[in-house]
Amino acid sequence: MYQRLYRYLFYIILFLLTYLFYIFPFETLSKYLSNETTSYEYSIINTIIFFILIVFYLRSHSTFKPLKIFVYEGLGIGFISFLIISISLLFNSFISISEKYIGVMSLLIIMMISIYGMFNARKVLLKKINVETSKINKNYNIIFISDVHLGTNTSKHLSKILSKIETLEYDFLLIGGDLIDSSSFKLNDLNLFNNIKKDIYFVNGNHEYYLKDFKNKIEQLKKFKIKVLKNSSIQINEINLIGIDDLQSKYSKIKFVEKLNKKNLFNLVLSHKPDIWDNIKGKSDLMLSGHTHNGQIFPFNFLVKLKFKFIYGIYEYKNSKLYVSSGSGCWGPKLRIGSSNEIINIQLTKIS
Repeated sequence: MYQRLYRYLFYIILFLLTYLFYIFPFETLSKYLSNETTSYEYSIINTIIFFILIVFYLRSHSTFKPLKIFVYEGLGIGFISFLIISISLLFNSFISISEKYIGVMSLLIIMMISIYGMFNARKVLLKKINVETSKINKNYNIIFISDVHLGTNTSKHLSKILSKIETLEYDFLLIGGDLIDSSSFKLNDLNLFNNIKKDIYFVNGNHEYYLKDFKNKIEQLKKFKIKVLKNSSIQINEINLIGIDDLQSKYSKIKFVEKLNKKNLFNLVLSHKPDIWDNIKGKSDLMLSGHTHNGQIFPFNFLVKLKFKFIYGIYEYKNSKLYVSSGSGCWGPKLRIGSSNEIINIQLTKIS
């Protein structure tokens, strides 16, 4: 019963968002620029048509590229347009200015922000963080990436990420989930990982479980030298690497960390969502997560913050640290505003 209610609520919210992001901004722009008001009936019909297209894409896992662009890029540009148009309406209610002028300015701002976001989404930055510990006898260099979203993003984007990684000196590569997602992708694109000469460790994110035949696809990751850690650990010299699977309750995740923890080793927890650090920071020296994308498109980060206490960057409690990455790729719309794609180079340094 509750599942049915949640489903109905989801579709009601999706219908409202379809109007707010895909219809409302552009009808308002049309009114500004041509002084013609769209009828209520026409707005409803357009919303229904767009809603049906979006639901079809989400439920069918369609690989039809124009539909994918319409849904994802429309969502990003629509979100930006909604914000700008809402601000323009507020501005217009206080200051009397020509609606055509407001419309032209709004359109230009929407275009400039969207173009900036598209270019910013193509870049991948390298970020270094230093973690000091007395639990190791030598220094380690670790590379961490998450949220590549191969499928939403192309193999060209993955190649860009791995090309940057190949220029670095490091001991092993960690992938924090959402490597592949429910959009169309070719499993053979993962052949790029065969060029990596170091060990690769991976945990599942939520998007891996949205795939059709996900068990088989995850099993095939080993063909590309990717070792899947599913509620298991592996000892790498003085490092106890703990991989936590995403498809389970928060309570279950905590219990696995407690079970796999080794006090005499440096405990490095790899978990897609940053939702358990408050509970396991006494059992973890370093936890690495992604998922949040740092909101991806400002000011969406404020909404993400309502769900996740730790949204981006380094967090510390005594000798325990958490790093939440903004991800190496975009989910949905390929736009980055107020956030960046990143590769994390963790320099694990011994202290006496």
